[in-house]
Amino acid sequence: MQFEDLNISIPLLKAVKQEGYVKPTLIQEKAIPPLLAGKDLIGCAQTGSGKTAAFAIPVLQTIAAKSADVNRPGGRGIRGLVLTPTRELASQIGDSFSAYGRYLRLRNTVIFGGVSQVRQVEALKAGVDILIATPGRLLDLMNQKLVSLRQVETFVLDEADRMLDMGFIHDVKKIIAQLPSKRQTALFSATMPMEITELIGSILKDPVKVAVTPVASTVDTIEQKIYLVSKSDKKHLLVHLLRNNDIASVLVFSRTKHGADKIVRYLTKAGLPAEAIHGNKSQTAREAALGNFKARRTKVLVATDIAARGIDIDGLPLVMNYDLPEVPETYVHRIGRTGRAGQGGVALSFCAEEEKKLLSDIQKLIKKSIPVIAEHPYPLAAGEDRVNNASVQPPAGAGSQSRGNCRRNGGKRQPVR
Repeated sequence: MQFEDLNISIPLLKAVKQEGYVKPTLIQEKAIPPLLAGKDLIGCAQTGSGKTAAFAIPVLQTIAAKSADVNRPGGRGIRGLVLTPTRELASQIGDSFSAYGRYLRLRNTVIFGGVSQVRQVEALKAGVDILIATPGRLLDLMNQKLVSLRQVETFVLDEADRMLDMGFIHDVKKIIAQLPSKRQTALFSATMPMEITELIGSILKDPVKVAVTPVASTVDTIEQKIYLVSKSDKKHLLVHLLRNNDIASVLVFSRTKHGADKIVRYLTKAGLPAEAIHGNKSQTAREAALGNFKARRTKVLVATDIAARGIDIDGLPLVMNYDLPEVPETYVHRIGRTGRAGQGGVALSFCAEEEKKLLSDIQKLIKKSIPVIAEHPYPLAAGEDRVNNASVQPPAGAGSQSRGNCRRNGGKRQPVR
């Protein structure tokens, strides 16, 4: 299938081709037609599947087709709203709307916290057709009577499960309560916990359901390896690997913000400049760190899961898990920062004695055993119980009860059909 087969308007097709897209991804192929038809939609898709274009293209086309009169009473009102959990993802979605809508007479702007609201308010006062926002800043501006959602016709809730994880779900509900009841709604989520299922029932009307790319299958193009190493030796092994390999850039994941800062301090002391990106950093510091990393000015970027969600870095060759995540699906999201768009990538993970159960859960989810690299300078001490083949092999039939892949309905996990 080509983009021409999706009934996309000529201005949008021209912009999409200029972005280098020829064939739609599976989520785009499945989501764009019903959204263009005005249907509500539930999209089960991971970051990196092309879901931004899957909703951005229909939102742009639908609003442009109605030919807004910017001189109508009340001025130019917000007719499209996209809510997303992080500042970084909001900025990237805003860039996508600007790119796809370059030949349309529509304005979009992005608002998020952590920076002064002055410029954001100025953009809103100048008139905006499509608003991309994080919940906290949007609710704040609404409370100041600086934003009105009375004219919203299309609403997109992106990464709903991450909204829940970050504690934004109550803010989201407050915002939704201010939207017109007559609207089109699309919700995208990588997983479907019960709270999201309940939210779907309250805000969507007869939605079309599309589910693509099961979470465990997104890692097939990525070479994965495990280092068994004590917790105290992880920092030594990290320095050894970074010094002794020709690595242009690497994204290192830490489970905590404090841990990320400790890793950066240790690497810097060892003569390996690194920067951290997490929720305690200011927006300016986060954008600077990400910009330096993308421009290859910084070799090592250390990130927490929430901060890294939505980061899209072209050609990232290597991801390292300094700490294994406690949720198996998070491992897949992490290593998905490399191997984008079908390209190859490498994911190296450190596993301490106390993380063996986490490794077992990850392997059950992805239905494969991750090879262990035994030869390195910091193996587990002889007194420590080395991981044997049985403990790193997923049992027969493993993966059938994984928490990912948009499952769960009223306590019983069911696939979205």
